[in-house]
Order: sequence, then structure tokens, then C-alpha cells
Amino acid sequence: MKMDDARLTSMWSLTRKGKVLMSVRGSIHSLILMNHNYHHRGQLSVYLRMLDVPVPSIYGPSADENPFA
Repeated sequence: MKMDDARLTSMWSLTRKGKVLMSVRGSIHSLILMNHNYHHRGQLSVYLRMLDVPVPSIYGPSADENPFA
């Protein structure tokens, strides 16, 4: 299926048995994928902290890195 800007920015609705459960404008695919990515990145950082492992910079420096070192 070919996607163009008009299709990616159109209204998208999630329905169940003909009833609209949710409607969003824009690319629902990127919204879901990015939220999923953020969720797992958070899980990883919590897991590393529980193991007492310094959290690496994922998007910029983490609290475990000394910016003055």
C-alpha cells in the first residue's frame, strides 16, 4: 500500500462492532511505534538501575554521567 502525506495526516479511527472507540489525526503508526519505543527504553533504564549498572546516554546525557568529567 502506497502512503502519501494526505493519507498519513488524515483522520484515523479505531472501531469495534461499528462503534468508534478512538479517533486521531496524523500518523497513528508513528504514534504507536514511538510510544512503544519510549516504553521499552524506560523499561531498560529501570532494569539497569535495579542491577546498579550506570544508565548510558540514550538521547543525550543520563543522570549517571558527569558532564564535568
